[in-house]
Amino acid sequence: MNTAEPRMSNLFLQLGLDASDPAIADFIRTHQLPAAQNIVDAPFWSEAQRQFLAEQIKSDAGWTLVVDQLNESLHEDAVKQQTGLA
Repeated sequence: MNTAEPRMSNLFLQLGLDASDPAIADFIRTHQLPAAQNIVDAPFWSEAQRQFLAEQIKSDAGWTLVVDQLNESLHEDAVKQQTGLA
């Protein structure tokens, strides 16, 4: 059972990634996705990471909001380009 409080640093820990603020910012900056790319289908996830993200989205549980925030962050550049704010 996962009892970690759903927040970005704990999500990164769950994904087995460096959860420091600089590492999270760097990951988001260097892993931007195209607008049509689903976060679960991003090529940089391992199968275990992909499965965790998909389960959290599907369950609509506490982690869903944080996964959504990560999704929005990973699509930030694409949204800026689409809206002309880039």
